[in-house]
Amino acid sequence: MILSGNAVCVRGDNIDTDVLYPGSFLNIDDPAKMAPFLFEGLDPKIREELVGPTVLVVDDNFGCGSSREHVPQAIRASGITCVVGKTFARIFYRNCFNLGVPAVVCPEASAAATKGSQLTVDPAAGVVTVDGKVFQARPIPPFMLDMLASGGLVPWARQRPA
Repeated sequence: MILSGNAVCVRGDNIDTDVLYPGSFLNIDDPAKMAPFLFEGLDPKIREELVGPTVLVVDDNFGCGSSREHVPQAIRASGITCVVGKTFARIFYRNCFNLGVPAVVCPEASAAATKGSQLTVDPAAGVVTVDGKVFQARPIPPFMLDMLASGGLVPWARQRPA
């Protein structure tokens, strides 16, 4: 699985899920209807950058705060192919994989990317390319790649023998 897209950079450390997807929209349970509210508490104009294949580039401890699954669901429904960050909050990172969103820790690639940079991500090899420059990340384990290919934890588990 090779992922690529234009960088949309959300800069700042410790950006929490409460501003990424405010609580007033938690009653929405259809991911397609969640997407219009992604980044609502941070900067709604970010959504205008989500055109075509997009890689979301973030800084340290992205997704901290509450463990709301709405953020990865809205990310996926918004057409974001992958999230590349310096670091992720632990629960957010797991929620991404559980809901079928690749998240790759690569501080150097995150720092190198700017708005509109071209990113290519090979999660299996742990390689992130930003505007032609190659960075090494930790490869995603095979079972997590299988989970992503299945669309997340629940579809992956349904395919497993009892």
